[in-house]
Amino acid sequence: MEAHHYLGLGAMVGRSLRYVAEVDGQWVALLGWASAALKCTARDTWIGWSRALQWQRIGLIANNTRFLLLPGPRVPNLASKILGANLSRLSDDWQALHGTRLLLAETFVDPARFAGTCYRAANWIEVGMSRGFAKSNTQYIEHGAPKRVLVYPLHPQAPALLCRALPHPELPTPKEVKPMQLTDIEAHDLLARLASLTDRRERRGRRHRLCSILAVAACATISGARGSTAIAEWAARADAALLRRLRCRRDPAARGVYIPPSEPTIRRTLTALEVGELERVLADWLQSQHQATPNEAVALDGKCLRATKTTNKRAVHLLAARSHDSGGVLNQVKIDDKSSEIPAVKMLLDPLPLEDRIVTADALHTQVETARYLVEDKKAHYVFTVKDNQPGLKQDIEALNLGAFPPRAHDDR
Repeated sequence: MEAHHYLGLGAMVGRSLRYVAEVDGQWVALLGWASAALKCTARDTWIGWSRALQWQRIGLIANNTRFLLLPGPRVPNLASKILGANLSRLSDDWQALHGTRLLLAETFVDPARFAGTCYRAANWIEVGMSRGFAKSNTQYIEHGAPKRVLVYPLHPQAPALLCRALPHPELPTPKEVKPMQLTDIEAHDLLARLASLTDRRERRGRRHRLCSILAVAACATISGARGSTAIAEWAARADAALLRRLRCRRDPAARGVYIPPSEPTIRRTLTALEVGELERVLADWLQSQHQATPNEAVALDGKCLRATKTTNKRAVHLLAARSHDSGGVLNQVKIDDKSSEIPAVKMLLDPLPLEDRIVTADALHTQVETARYLVEDKKAHYVFTVKDNQPGLKQDIEALNLGAFPPRAHDDR
């Protein structure tokens, strides 16, 4: 590789895997795989995942960083045959070595040197051009040589699975979640939204900005942290550049060092927040990060939060609207202690554009008023579950004698 490839061997970034292709015991090709590029607009647009899911699932993609046919007799279609054989075993080998199956392979082809014919012959999909930047340490440097971006799904539903909400039986989970990162612009947008929240802490003894604490908590939660202890541990591992972007407190004793909020500070701050106010801010931010597909279906689901029940109050009950494909939370409201999910549906869905979209819900929401609200007010469609708690409606449906659902196209019943 060092002798014959124009890029040399070099160090492969992150997790890596190397292959030797043989014919009758003779080496004919070398291949190298490494962790996927953190950012690639063409690839990310083709997948259609949100920013949060990208950081969680980037480990399910591998990059073909090197492919070299060694000098020797030319064999017709050798390159595409080697690629096909390699791709058929890549996910299993990656799991055996790194503990995670792969859903997608990617590669970058320099158009000034290669046509990428072998990749197209092996059924790779060209999704666009890169922007011509290379990552150097923590910065991106423009090299002025955009490359063609090609991808190969290692699963027939790779884009849908990468965008789909957890949990899903066909969606492998990486051993570790990659830490969330934000650019200066993204961090500024998040902090500006959080700055509108009311700070209910006592002025005396404040060491961290409220928006900074909440931004740290949001990024940690997106990265997989659950609970104040996990959030604090994530913040302690975050690099100085991210802590600076999140406006964490400077260390007066050391230049360039930032102090993240501690676990007690995070816990006390989150406990004292006005939940409704925070929900509105985070819902707007999540919608700005969410890349919804046209007419994407929306699911209604209510959950009680663990470890929130006390002797005087019942557990915190939330009702959320989530997108079916990407799993992004579009909005969320807290259920009043003396109420239920049913009257909260209107408050939850009022801010959302639902025209021509399908809303799904469990049997609790199979209500005439909810159906009328969706159809007449929101111009949406619905799919509701009917169980034994609505015996009259269930009998009416059974009386239709539809057989298999849905009926055939020519059946006007």
